[in-house]
Order: sequence, then C-alpha cells, then structure tokens
Amino acid sequence: MNTPRPSRRHALLLGAAALALGACASAPTPADYAGESPKLDLRTYFNGPLTAHGLFTDRSGKVVRRFTVKMTGTWNGNQGTLDEDFTYSDGKKEKRIWRLTDLGNGRYSGRADDVVGEAAGVAAGNALNWRYTLALKVDERIINVQFDDWMYLMDERVMLNKAAMSKFGIHLGEVTLAFTKP
Repeated sequence: MNTPRPSRRHALLLGAAALALGACASAPTPADYAGESPKLDLRTYFNGPLTAHGLFTDRSGKVVRRFTVKMTGTWNGNQGTLDEDFTYSDGKKEKRIWRLTDLGNGRYSGRADDVVGEAAGVAAGNALNWRYTLALKVDERIINVQFDDWMYLMDERVMLNKAAMSKFGIHLGEVTLAFTKP
C-alpha cells in the first residue's frame, strides 16, 4: 500500500510549526527545583576544603581540556571567599578567588578578578544558577564569554556543575564539573 507523501509546502508548514513550538519552550529557572533535596546552601557547601574534576567541551561536544580544582571556602557572616587553584591536563596552572555575598532569599552575588562586573546567582531546592561574564584568555587575547552556570547538590559531599558558554548568543561549548567534599 502506498502512503501519500506530504507536499513540500505541507512539510515546510510542519517544520515552521515545530520551530514555533520549540521557541515557546521556556528555559529552566531555579524555581523549577524548589522542591528538590537536599537543599543547597552555599555557606554550608562551600565551607572548608573541596576538590573538583572537570572538562571543557567545544560546541560539537569534543573534550578539549581537562582540569582539577583544589579549593577552600571560608565564610564570615554573609561574606564568603572561595579560593580556587586549577591544574589543567597540559600542566598549566591558574588561580581564581571568588568573593561571594549571600544576599538572602536564595540570592547570591560574586566577584573575581577575571569576572566582568558581578555574577548573579539564584538558588532554590538543590540547584543554583549563576550568570556572569568571564574575561577568558585565549592565546594572547582576552575574550569576554557569557556563562549560564548550573550547580546541583546531589548529597552532602557531591555537587555537579554544568555551564554553557556563549558569545553574542552563539553557543561556544560547555564546562562540566563534579565537586566533592572530604
């Protein structure tokens, strides 16, 4: 039995409808995770020593760089410091020191020397969404790259992190990390 093939016009209309429906889908928000547990509190999780293992993938998903981060978090009231020492698979080392502020109601701000302006974070349930611009050194140039950074607390020791990198709205790649506390 031969089934009639849709006309080219019909196929184009179906394709346009699918794109329109996809555009209506909204991006996740921290509120989507409000009922998830364990509850993420940055002052508790980023307090004391931590280790993270991560990788950078390009827009095709190819791993282009691996790294380990040794870090120590300290808090004094609503002010925190996260001192990070990166070691990359090629032997290169970097340091970043985040200065964090708990603004209350699940809102956080952060600054670091290579962050342009201020990072804004919102936490709910087990998730935190950070948004910031990083001045990323590529060869001998500095390129400002936007990060949409999501952290998910899995249990009291493990947190997973996935960050999308973009420039001018164009997806450049992702950073994936697994944090562990001793």
